[in-house]
Amino acid sequence: MEGLGERSFRAGQVYRWIHQRGATSFDEMSDLSKGLRQRLSEQATLGPLVKDLEQRSADGTVKIRFRTQDGRLIESVYMPSADRRTLCVSTQAGCAMGCTFCMTSTLGLLRSLTPGEMVAQVHAVNADLRRAEGLAANARPLTNLVFMGMGEPLHNFENLKVALGILQSEVGPNFSHRHITVSTAGLVPMIDRFGAETEVKLAISLNATTDEQRSRLMPINKKWNLEALLAACRRFPLRQGRRITFEYVLMAGVNDTDDDARRLVGLLADIPVKVNLIQYNDNPGLGFLGSSVERAEAFREILAQGRLAAFIRQNRGRDIAAACGQLANLPGAGAGQTPALP
Repeated sequence: MEGLGERSFRAGQVYRWIHQRGATSFDEMSDLSKGLRQRLSEQATLGPLVKDLEQRSADGTVKIRFRTQDGRLIESVYMPSADRRTLCVSTQAGCAMGCTFCMTSTLGLLRSLTPGEMVAQVHAVNADLRRAEGLAANARPLTNLVFMGMGEPLHNFENLKVALGILQSEVGPNFSHRHITVSTAGLVPMIDRFGAETEVKLAISLNATTDEQRSRLMPINKKWNLEALLAACRRFPLRQGRRITFEYVLMAGVNDTDDDARRLVGLLADIPVKVNLIQYNDNPGLGFLGSSVERAEAFREILAQGRLAAFIRQNRGRDIAAACGQLANLPGAGAGQTPALP
């Protein structure tokens, strides 16, 4: 603003229009002069994402595919429930981690997203919900954010940190750190930085109980093995009453035996944890099958007997390839925008 010959407080006005009211054009900024709005529109753009496709699941989940300004496709997943409205946010187009059970990994890493592209996913869904429900311009229908979409969030840490700052800003969306969770496949040095430089919650994608097993499923384990990963979790600064969430995808005949469950109890015994068990969502061509309901429950019971808080997480959006490990921009019903979110 000072570079445009304006007083610096104008920057705060623009910030609030974008990040609190979700403005998508400078013309909406009614407390700026017409001349300033014109100069801004000549020198800057709003809206780094365009909605490309929207798909709805029978369970109420909505998958939104966005197109970036350079033509990359990314996906976000909106998951409403009785007590919360959660958005699963992507941090990269594709992913470099190479997990053998995940469809996103088949894309490879195309590029990391900017802070604006991460935040724009949240703004777009909030705006759709406001329009559908006739809410005020500064209302924030979304209650929770999980950075568990496409990409490895800690592989794009600097941009993630900026995005988190915007999303937690009191003059922006004002999400509480208690309602934001970031998941990682296990970038150990970045877990330390994440704990030191942010306050939001941590989730670990674990999925195995031995190094041999985990290295086959998640190549990152060859660089930072279970011992290094769990040591980082023990160092992680936890606010009073907080726990680290461990995500464990159950794959039939791969990592779902009673012995696996007992080893998991031993691995996590001295860490404040919550374990989310996820029945694998079948992905054609990857060679894995999900564990049965009975096997998942038997696995959970062993964890419970070992005094681990363990839950079988409901898989949302399987019928539209929106569930855990399924985001890969697979062809849908055809490009084009469907009506706003319900």
